Amino acid sequence: MAKKLVIKVTAGADAPERCSQAFTVAAVAVASGVDVSLWLTGESSWFALPGRAAEFELPHAAPLPDLLDSIMSAGRITLCTQCAARRDITEEDVIQGVRIAGAQVFVQEAMADGTQALVY
Repeated sequence: MAKKLVIKVTAGADAPERCSQAFTVAAVAVASGVDVSLWLTGESSWFALPGRAAEFELPHAAPLPDLLDSIMSAGRITLCTQCAARRDITEEDVIQGVRIAGAQVFVQEAMADGTQALVY
């Protein structure tokens, strides 16, 4: 089993099931003791902002704020640099603990030994 899981989520409210699946897998992995790095890209970028996860609804799915809190408790959440810029999101805007980083950092994480990468 991989020692680290890197998950890139590209979907937000535009594809709620795919979005929810990414957050659910990340939260379950964290709860299982896996080192998780969740990357918010595309429409999921909005969930780096305070209160935005609470606006997300999907029947029969765990609440996104709960999943986000679970992931942040022992994992890392990163907002894509370009995605943030396209949405005028700055480091001052994001939830405390969310970092903004670019493709170079994503590639480094995804290519590290013992790492499994998933994209939703």
